Amino acid sequence: MRLLYAIPIVLLPNTAHLPPDVSVGTSVALLVIAMLMGGREPAYLMRPAYLVPPLLALFLAMLIGFIAAHWHDLANAEKDLREAKVAVLYPLLYLAYRKCGLDMRQTRQLILLVLLVAVGAGLEAVLQGLSFNLGEFSETQRATGPFGQIKMANRAGVFFAMFLPMLFAPTLQYRQRRWVRWAAFAGAAILAVAILLTYSRQSYLIGLFSIMILLVSRSIPAAMLAGLLIVATSATLLPRSVVDRVQQTQQVSGTGSVTLDVSTTSRFSIWNGTIDMLRDHPAGVGLGRFSEHIGDYTNYAGKDAHNGFLLTLAECGPLGLLALLWVFWRLWRLAGSLRRSAAAVAPSQPRTLELGFTFAVISMALGNLYGSPFFDSVVMANFWILCGLMERYGIMKAQAGQVPAAAGAPEPAPMPAGQRFPLAARALPRLAATARSRRSFR
Repeated sequence: MRLLYAIPIVLLPNTAHLPPDVSVGTSVALLVIAMLMGGREPAYLMRPAYLVPPLLALFLAMLIGFIAAHWHDLANAEKDLREAKVAVLYPLLYLAYRKCGLDMRQTRQLILLVLLVAVGAGLEAVLQGLSFNLGEFSETQRATGPFGQIKMANRAGVFFAMFLPMLFAPTLQYRQRRWVRWAAFAGAAILAVAILLTYSRQSYLIGLFSIMILLVSRSIPAAMLAGLLIVATSATLLPRSVVDRVQQTQQVSGTGSVTLDVSTTSRFSIWNGTIDMLRDHPAGVGLGRFSEHIGDYTNYAGKDAHNGFLLTLAECGPLGLLALLWVFWRLWRLAGSLRRSAAAVAPSQPRTLELGFTFAVISMALGNLYGSPFFDSVVMANFWILCGLMERYGIMKAQAGQVPAAAGAPEPAPMPAGQRFPLAARALPRLAATARSRRSFR
C-alpha cells in the first residue's frame, strides 16, 4: 500500500521527463488501486476533510466559468475540457492522501518522501545551473529542474521556495537529532541554490522572507545577524549573474532617471488591463479565456495574468475569487490547527513539520501574487499531496497523544482510611489499611 502511494509522489513532478500522460495515467491508476485495496479508516479519521468545502466552492466557480466560456464559442471545447479536468484532478490528490489508510509512521515517511523529491528536483536544477555562464545573466540560461521548458523557470522557483521552509525549520530546532539537522540543512542549501539559478526574483523574495521569519521566531538577534551577513556578503558570494538579475529590476538611464525593466512593467500593464477587462465582463470572461481577451486591453496578447488572484477574478468573476480566498484561508487555518495540536500533545517536542508546513502555505500564497502557479498541475501536485498527508498526520498524532492519557495512565491508589480519619485509626488499627487491602482480607 505504501508503495502505491509513494510512486505518484515521484512521478508527478517529473512529468516532463516521461512520455505524455504516463505520469498522470500511472498515478491515477495506482491511487485507484490503493483506495480499493485499503481497509476501513478508524472512526477518528472519518471526520470530513478540512479543505473539501472551499475546494468544492472553487470547482463550482470553475464549472460556471467553463460554461460561460463555451456559451457562445465551442471551438476549443475538447482542449478546454481536458485542461479543466486536470485542474480539478490535482487538488483531489489532497483527498486521496488524506484518506490513504496508512498508519502514522508510514504517513510520516511519505511526508519525508515529498521533501526528498523536492530536494531531488532542486539538485537537478543545480546541475543544470553548473553549465551556465555564471558571470553574466542570460534569459536563455535559467534552471527549471524537472519542469521542462525555460518558461517554467519562475514556477520552478516557486516550487523550490514552497518546500524550502520545511527543510530549513529543522535546522533551527536544537532538540532535533544532530544528523537530522545536518540532513535538513543540506536539503535546504540545495533548494536555496536551485532558487538562485532559476533567476526568479519573486522566488528570491519568497525564500528570503520565509528564512528570515523562521530565524526571527527562533531568535531575533540571530535573525538580525543573518540579515547583516546576507547584505554584507551578497555582492561577493553570490554569482555575478544573480546580482545582475536583481539589478535589472531598476534601470538607470543616461539622464539619471530610474525605470523598471520590461518584465516588471509588463506585469503592471497586464494587471491594469485585467481591471479594465473586469469592467466589461463583471461575471468573468470564462475559464481559460484570459489570454484570448487580454490583447484587447494591453499590448500583451496571449500572455498570462501573472497573478493567480486576478486571473481567477477575470475568468470566474467574484465568485471564483471568493472561493480561491476561502481555499487559502482554510490552508492557513489548517496549518495553525496543526501547530496548536502538536503543542498540546507534546509541548516539549519540536514541531518542525507543522512550522515548516505553515511557511510552505505562506510561500505558495506569495507565489501567486507575481505569478499563477496555483493552476499549474505539475508544480502544485506534491503540494496538494503534502496538505493531505499533513492533515492526516496531525490527526493521528493528536489521537496517539490522547490514548495513553486516557487508557495508559495508572489508576490512582485509594487513600487509606487511617490517613483520612487519624483519630479513629488509633482506636481501630484496621482503618489504616486501604480499601483494596480490606477486600483482600475478605
